Amino acid sequence: MADHTDLLFEGEPIEVVVDETLAGARLDAALARAHDILSRSRLKDLILSGAVTVDGKPVAEPNYRLKTGETIVLLAPPPEDADPEPEDIPLDILYEDDQLIVINKPVGMVVHPAPGSPNGTLVNALLFHCGDSLQGIGGVKRPGIVHRLDKDTSGVMVAAKTEKSHKHLSAQFADHGRTGPLHRAYTAYAWGMTQSGMGTVDAPLGRDPGNRLKQAVLKQGREAITHYNVEARYGGEGWDITRIQCQLETGRTHQIRVHMAHIGHPLVSDLLYAPGFATKINKLPAELAETIRTLGRQALHAAELGFEHPTTGEEMMFEADLPDDLQALEDALEPFDRAVAR
Repeated sequence: MADHTDLLFEGEPIEVVVDETLAGARLDAALARAHDILSRSRLKDLILSGAVTVDGKPVAEPNYRLKTGETIVLLAPPPEDADPEPEDIPLDILYEDDQLIVINKPVGMVVHPAPGSPNGTLVNALLFHCGDSLQGIGGVKRPGIVHRLDKDTSGVMVAAKTEKSHKHLSAQFADHGRTGPLHRAYTAYAWGMTQSGMGTVDAPLGRDPGNRLKQAVLKQGREAITHYNVEARYGGEGWDITRIQCQLETGRTHQIRVHMAHIGHPLVSDLLYAPGFATKINKLPAELAETIRTLGRQALHAAELGFEHPTTGEEMMFEADLPDDLQALEDALEPFDRAVAR
């Protein structure tokens, strides 16, 4: 299959001659099969906008049935500029090429502009940094956000720079690594001592009916599965904290935070899901207590991200060290290390 990525965004037409394999197919489906650059929904929008002709005549019906020998021509308009303004915000870039960019997101950075955060976001920063290397996604010059981290969760993220990469990476994240190489691992510090060294939380999640800012375990919620392994245990008289690695089999909002709270081990300094645990700080040694009081966010970090490169097929793995605030927590906990049975 030919790669026409550059042609799509330079205003050059793409031509497809209908053969026996495409005869009888819907127009949108045939274009999706012939070229893996654009998503079927994007192709449908282009057809409806008049960007596709069949034998020289505009066809604005995605369900048009094709006949052998017909010639389809797709002429995508140049991508529009994105609404968010590019902003010169420093980025910790772990990797970049013409298809994607991998960054280590800092604490406090919102991923996408929203009513409460119209600027200063990762998207604003990527628009400035990537500039003309953004080939357009969904007809707009913007980075393709295929997954998110909470504002106060730090760590590794990947964003697509082309339509083709966006489609490929989105499919990997939708698969959650069940049949492909996608790997997501988080370092978390949780209150208490888990009963076992590893476990799985399989509990559906949805919006908390009593608080729209929270997620909750709900019988009618969406499937959510978190696997965890104990990496270290720390403790003293009247208190325990466990450092765990969490791997996601699904990617729901606040998933790790809700799941760990659900099994009785909410994350340290998580004011949304562990408000009742704030009094535990009073039982901690003074230096450790002060470190947690000043943390100001849930003790959660996206430490590892692995995926298949959209064009080369190479399996890539990226790691991000603990940020300064969590490293300070780790250092404060170290004197209270409890041996972990291996």
